[in-house]
Formats: sequence, structure tokens, C-alpha cells
Amino acid sequence: MKKAYLDNASTTALRPEVIEEITHILAENYGNPSSTHSFGRSAKVIIETARKNIARQINAEAREIIFTSGGTEANNWIIFSAVKALGIKRIISSKIEHHSVLNSVIEAKKQFNVTVDYVNLLPDGSIDITHLVQLLDQETPTLVSLMHVNNETGTVLDIDKIGRICKQHNAYFHTDTVQSMGKTALYLQNLSVDFLVASAHKFHGPKGVGFAYIKKNITVEPLIYGGEQEKGFRAGTEAIHQIAGMAKALEISCQNMEEETKYISSLKSYFIEQMDIHMPGYKINGYSEDLFYNIINVMLPLPDEKTSMILFHLDMQGVAVSRGSACQSGSVKPSHVLKEILTGEDVKKPSLRISFSHFNTKNDIDMLIAALMTV
Repeated sequence: MKKAYLDNASTTALRPEVIEEITHILAENYGNPSSTHSFGRSAKVIIETARKNIARQINAEAREIIFTSGGTEANNWIIFSAVKALGIKRIISSKIEHHSVLNSVIEAKKQFNVTVDYVNLLPDGSIDITHLVQLLDQETPTLVSLMHVNNETGTVLDIDKIGRICKQHNAYFHTDTVQSMGKTALYLQNLSVDFLVASAHKFHGPKGVGFAYIKKNITVEPLIYGGEQEKGFRAGTEAIHQIAGMAKALEISCQNMEEETKYISSLKSYFIEQMDIHMPGYKINGYSEDLFYNIINVMLPLPDEKTSMILFHLDMQGVAVSRGSACQSGSVKPSHVLKEILTGEDVKKPSLRISFSHFNTKNDIDMLIAALMTV
């Protein structure tokens, strides 16, 4: 059966060049980077070259990049480390963050008795900046944790503006860029961002590896205790093939960004055109003028009873999409993001998140539309 993969916000296919890089290192560079002999030194060079390469792509310094197993680990580390090492007494976040932030914030409140405030949302799902400023007017050591691009709706946060607001109020700013890394240009030397996280498998790299950006001169505590790997912050022998694969994936993504952004945007426009023709009455959830170019979340003009089986039906037709975050795909509960921005009645209706990559074609969209017509 021909298949259409339209769930790229969940994970992405590896680029052929990344597979080649990983397999080459697995075969040829198997030394332990902490060893002092030539095998170890060669492995260490690969890691540090990858660190410099990643830093260069986002206009950061190599010393500000710490490798992790992915975005979830990095978000946990930053939130707990900020509380313990920086004396944070309050965390400001939103109720539409990824669960690695939402649940970490709740746990930090339980363990360390920090105050947690949630910034209000506007009807389109974007952050109410006026309310954020009001919250920051309270003089309490604060960490603001807000994601750059929402993984379910594609709503974009102006991290330049938020960073400047945080700096004016002496608050630390942490942003989850898992969905935007490798898909939009980030110049961290010009942004008031203190902490940032990314995950390789969202930009056509391998699963199980990511990185945290920690602005220089900010104090953090170790994530894993043991040896001196990752400057003593994350002990354990590094997976050099994963790290090198991630660096290669980000490098190619940044090199091809302009071309691929234009192509993916055209696919999204084509999808909207086809929906206008074949499914009038649909609605874009979290609609605003600046939704991210590779994600769209639509409420379908179908009866509520279609909701529970729609993904199964599409899967049987060879079409892969999702109802929301992959981390919640096994849950029968409605999307926590849509629950915050839709009415109680609308959240029960069938909604789908469709997310594109440069590997997709118009034929994939045609398959999705055809499958939706038979629901």
C-alpha cells in the first residue's frame, strides 16, 4: 500500500547524509572519547567538532552547548537546575507547553515549594504579553518557560520580544525550540534567551539525542553525576554517532532552510486549498497570521462520534497524521492544548494535526483528502 507520512511534528525521517554519517562513525570511530590514546582522541574530536558546528548554526558559543538525550531531558534539567542553582522562587509558564515542561513545573512546585503562575492565552492560542508583564512586575526571582513554536497548533512565540521583557524584569528565560530548531534561523547572540532545548529527531536527525543551550556564565547543577563528560554536567560515555548525526542534520537543515521553507509552505497552502474545495466548514485551530509553516491543526466538519476512530480510519488508508502530541497519542483524553483554546463543545469534535517536511509531496496531501472524504 502506498503511504503518506504527514506527522513530522512527531518525528522526522533521517536524511540520507545523516544515515551515512552515523554508520561511518559506528564502523570507524568506536573509541571512548575519554580515553587518551588515538582512538579516544579521534572520538573526542568528533564530539567537539559537532559542538562547534551546532553552535555555529545558531550563533552561539561551543561552550554553551551541552548534549542530552533529547528535549524532554533538557527541559527537566533546566527547570530543576534553575530552581536549585539560581534560587528561583517562581516559574511562569503556560498551560499549552509540552508535557516535559508542564509536569516538570508541577514537580518543582511539589519538591521546592516554588510558586507557579500560568500566563493567560489569547483566543488564537498565543501568549497574552500584557498579562506576562503584569506577572513579571512582582519582584520575585523568576524563570519564564515558554515554547517557541507550539507542537500542536504551530502558534509562534516572539522569543526576541519575550526575551527582552524578561531581561527588563531580571527574569531568566527558557524556551523549548524542539519544533523550530533547524526550521527557522536562530541567532542566540542577538537574543535575550538564557536556556534553550532542541531534539535531533525533529530536524531529520537520530532519536535519543538533543542539546541544551545554557548561556555562558549562568550557573547550573549537574544533570547526571559521575565522570567529567559534558563539563561534568552530564556524566556517562557520549554516543558519538548520535551527536555527529545530529550535527550533520542541523547543518544540512540550516543550509537548505530557505529552499525547504518555501517548498513546505507551498504544500501547506495546497492543503488549505484542497480543504476549501472538499471540506468546506473546516476550521484552523489556533489560527493566526504567523502560524509556523510546517504545522496546521484543523477541526473537521464531521460528527463528534467520528473523533475516536478517525486516526484508525486514516491509518487503514495509509495516511499518518495525529490528534496532537505524540507523547499523548495513547491517551483518550482530548489534547491539553486544544482544551485551553477551544470551547467545551468544539474540543469534542474531530481535530487533526497535519505536519509537513520536504520529503512530502502534493500526492501525500491528495491521499489525505481522499481518505477524509470516506470517513
